[in-house]
Amino acid sequence: RITVSGAKAGSDSMSYVAHVLQPGEKILKVGVPHWIGYWRSIACFILAALTLLLHPTGVIARDFLWLTAGGCFVVGLLFAAHTAFHRWTTEIGVTDRRVIMKSGFISRETMEMNMDKVETVLVEQTLLGRILGYGAITVKGTGQSMERLRNMADPIGLRSAITAR
Repeated sequence: RITVSGAKAGSDSMSYVAHVLQPGEKILKVGVPHWIGYWRSIACFILAALTLLLHPTGVIARDFLWLTAGGCFVVGLLFAAHTAFHRWTTEIGVTDRRVIMKSGFISRETMEMNMDKVETVLVEQTLLGRILGYGAITVKGTGQSMERLRNMADPIGLRSAITAR
């Protein structure tokens, strides 16, 4: 079995990449979406907490604040579930022969590009992205390009794994 960063091939974190390996092909790097994707849910949880810190006078105002805080919390949970599902269903793997990208669960989109077809690897990082270690990565090849993957963890490491031949 192939082991990359402590994850065994065939586990949930690498299931697609591990299943499409060709004989003798080795995984060099596995990319995952960064935790920054949870920013909306974190903002909702903070808003719910701040709402609960208010001390209104009157029963109606207090009930309204509890309802608002509860609503913010539920919306935060929905955002968190959506982000967790996206992180679970998105994979990018760099092997010694190909770049493999998969997204989706029921409706799945996959792209593969042979290393000899890779022309350019674009990495875009904001200031916050540089500080926290995330960014967008686009792999361009001869006659085709892969989908732009936003909020990927360690985009520089992914680029290095793709361009180091």
